[in-house]
Amino acid sequence: MSACCDNTAKFDGLSKDYKRRLWAVVAINAVMFGVEMCAGKAAGSQALQADALDFLADAATYGLSLAVIGAAISMRAWAAFAKGISLLLMGIWVFSMTAYQFLFLEVPVAPLMGSVGFLALAANLVSVMLLVKYKDGDANVRSVWLCSRNDAIGNVAVMVAALAVWITQTAWPDLVVALLMAGLFLSSAWQILHQSVAELRQHKHS
Repeated sequence: MSACCDNTAKFDGLSKDYKRRLWAVVAINAVMFGVEMCAGKAAGSQALQADALDFLADAATYGLSLAVIGAAISMRAWAAFAKGISLLLMGIWVFSMTAYQFLFLEVPVAPLMGSVGFLALAANLVSVMLLVKYKDGDANVRSVWLCSRNDAIGNVAVMVAALAVWITQTAWPDLVVALLMAGLFLSSAWQILHQSVAELRQHKHS
């Protein structure tokens, strides 16, 4: 992840192709939020619901990314900073809700959990393939890539958790994966905040 600390000029999103791809990813994330949140509640899966929130946050932050493309670097950096804060808050929320769920261990419905996890993985792989060409950019562009990458990793983890829940007939795998996803959100938040602050400082001194 050394690229997040590189303050040289980077792709800023000014490309019609990039904007088209980003609009497609916004639509994918909005649809998958609804699908996964409903399925997560039906299956009693904390991991699915955490992943659904990630879809919602991504749809919102991708819209913000589109809004600031072409704006001054300070505005783009502030937009990335806001996305970093949202990821930080989401990570804290998922961590807190998962800790709460430890007190009420309800075994999720593994087949539903796994099948929806597979559908979400397919959706996120499409998003990743659409954005991989533009993964190295300024803080605003890079935050989009990190969110999409997180989704794909999270979906793989949900599917692994579903298998483990089915084998063990306990809720522990689901809760462990939710905690790992919270950690992933916090790690990405740090990377985005670090790069956006560096870009703001660079802009201030230039």
